[in-house]
Amino acid sequence: MNHIHLEKKGLRGLAVAESFRETDMTSNLAGVVMRRDFVIDGFVFGKATIEGDDATNVILSMYERLARQDISFILLSGLIISMYNIIDIKKLWKDIKVPVIGVTYEESDGIEDAIKHHFPDSYKSKTMQYDKLGPRTKMSLHTKYDIYVRIEGCEINEARKLLDTFTLQGAVPEPLRVAQLLAKSELDSRP
Repeated sequence: MNHIHLEKKGLRGLAVAESFRETDMTSNLAGVVMRRDFVIDGFVFGKATIEGDDATNVILSMYERLARQDISFILLSGLIISMYNIIDIKKLWKDIKVPVIGVTYEESDGIEDAIKHHFPDSYKSKTMQYDKLGPRTKMSLHTKYDIYVRIEGCEINEARKLLDTFTLQGAVPEPLRVAQLLAKSELDSRP
């Protein structure tokens, strides 16, 4: 297990969020490298298949294309993206060796029924991927907002301190907010 060195002045993380239209075949992923002092230090883009199984590999590719040794953590806006394209957080941690934190904002009873409905022929494989994610942990930020996280590669208290450090207001950490804006902007610029 790595530790997130919150004391590092130059602490940097990669935040990834997505945007897509229901009629699209792919989802736009935007990655933002942000420093602890909120300076944006890089961008990267990717595309994940709607209802596919490629999100994990797309994020790995985005990370590799940045070719940076100074990224200390990865923040993901959800681990189930692009209409049930499930991100394997354990594989990301194993391959990249930096802590990975998946953040969501609403309570949920799970998505097994939705998976069965959308994937009548292949729901067993999707359900297994979903089950591998494990449970989410509810966390209260210093802003008094609650979020739900899944983490790999760090302790929950480290994740809380990191998210508090990067959340200026509301529930959305600043790197994820910027990544979401960037993904949506890229989507809106398409004809």
